[in-house]
Amino acid sequence: MAGHEFPDPADRKQVADPLSDLQAAEEACHSCDPAFRHGVVVGFDGSTSSERALAYAIGMASRSGSGLIIVHVANRLPTTVWAGCEPPVFVDVPDHRTEVLGLELACADYLTEVPWILVERGGDICHELEEVGREYSADAIVVGSTHGLVGRIFGSVAGRLARRARRPVIVIP
Repeated sequence: MAGHEFPDPADRKQVADPLSDLQAAEEACHSCDPAFRHGVVVGFDGSTSSERALAYAIGMASRSGSGLIIVHVANRLPTTVWAGCEPPVFVDVPDHRTEVLGLELACADYLTEVPWILVERGGDICHELEEVGREYSADAIVVGSTHGLVGRIFGSVAGRLARRARRPVIVIP
């Protein structure tokens, strides 16, 4: 036909399909080990407050008969670019602490009561804990309270998480 061109199927733009987005989300959700679905997520970094949170989460998982998802979020350091008033940029720092924590947890006698896994993430602690909670459809997220100057300046992880989480957050002092 003169004046009209019909594009080949390869030239056509794909329109976002809401059903495919939903299916992708369901596949990501089902890729988690089903033994840990509706488990208890606990933030753990080896500190005293995170050890108390872990002890509470173990008891909670044991009483509910669910799995324990222990989450270690790797460090991110802010690298601020002040020239031009650009927002801060965060740089991921290699964190070998997860391997050490994993070995310590594997040798711990107190974790024999419940099935558990250790998940390593990098990024914002609050976002990553909530994301893991969403992925596993966790019943609750348990964190230790933050003490000290850093928590006062930047806001505690527990406080920020409690304000934004979509599931119960339990803060252990």
